[in-house]
Formats: sequence, C-alpha cells, structure tokens
Amino acid sequence: MARILVVDDEEDMANVIRLVLESDGHEVRVELAPEMAVEVAKEFAPELVLTDLVMPGMDGHQVFRALRELPDLAAVPFVFLTSRNKPIDLMVGLHVMGAADYITKPFDRPDLVRRVRKLLDAKN
Repeated sequence: MARILVVDDEEDMANVIRLVLESDGHEVRVELAPEMAVEVAKEFAPELVLTDLVMPGMDGHQVFRALRELPDLAAVPFVFLTSRNKPIDLMVGLHVMGAADYITKPFDRPDLVRRVRKLLDAKN
C-alpha cells in the first residue's frame, strides 16, 4: 500500500508499530535515531511519517521541522505517536505544528490502522 517511516527511539515500541502497519500491507521503515530521520526519509521517500515526541537528541517537533524543509516531503502527512497526552501537547502538535494527526500511547491497534488508512486515502 504505502511507504511509512516510523521514528521512535524505543525499539520495542517501534517494532510493534512496524508489525501493525506491515500487517495492513504497508512497507515500513523504522529509524531509532531521530537525528538520522532526515537522511532516511530522503532515501526512503515515505508517504506518511509517524514519530514519537520525546526522544534524545532531536525531539519529534524537531524531526517534523527538519522533514518539512525537504521539498519532496513538505506535504507528506505527519503523525505524532506519543505518550504525551496533555491537551496542550495535542494542541501544539495539531494546531501549532500542523501535524495531520496526534495519537497517544498506548494506542489501540485497529484505531492506528484506521487512522493511517484515512490519512493515506485523503492524500490520494
């Protein structure tokens, strides 16, 4: 179906996300080092990006900004998938940063699949 980049420094969580999305037919690339996300995205050309917010080195907001600077990725849907669940975090992610969606951990697997499909369908 689609190429999806997952940026999350927690390997177990990243692998769960990968398995959920691969089971829905997507090609998924996981990047555990957020500072490498830009290079990986240039090579992989994702159609959707999911990133955690709280990571060492670069946080999810910095990953978002860096990817938005790439002309080929400026319009790719971006989802924050994070344990930060305060209303202010949601508001910043969606309304200030401009992410396409904001999903909190722990997430419901069918809900994640449904929301990813919806974003990909809207893109096409």
